[in-house]
Amino acid sequence: MTVLLVLGGARSGKSRYALARAEAMPGDCLFVATAQALDSEMDSRIARHREERGARWRTIEEPVALDSIVRTEARPGRVLLIDCLTLWASNLMMAERDIDGAVDALVMALRQARGPVILVANEVGLGIVPDNALARRFRDVAGTINQAVATCSDEAVFLAAGLPLTLR
Repeated sequence: MTVLLVLGGARSGKSRYALARAEAMPGDCLFVATAQALDSEMDSRIARHREERGARWRTIEEPVALDSIVRTEARPGRVLLIDCLTLWASNLMMAERDIDGAVDALVMALRQARGPVILVANEVGLGIVPDNALARRFRDVAGTINQAVATCSDEAVFLAAGLPLTLR
């Protein structure tokens, strides 16, 4: 397995599943966090998650340049876990970045990855159509990112209620 995409709703167990899959692999574990501590609640959440991962994990906080991280950090003997693509979508939108270009660059980097990469993303398209343009754009961007990453994944898993369903 080179690229694993782990999808699910909020609190579905997707991050826990991705961590377990990564920890079952030999070698180093590198966690790439796309979350940004923009308030005290998020700061506490990030600190709690870092503690839960334990000493085996090294963490890089990168809200935007995921393609660069994959190109420089993915290698044999190391598993790279990126959590999560949905926050990455939000970060790209808020920074007014070229989303199509960023997605294309990430997909290219994943296709050339020299070691295993696990990516976590929310599946946000299962609910009702949002009532405002920004939320609809976010849903569309997140769905587009998930589809693009799925095209280059060797394996894709959807989680609901902590139960994995293999998609690929």
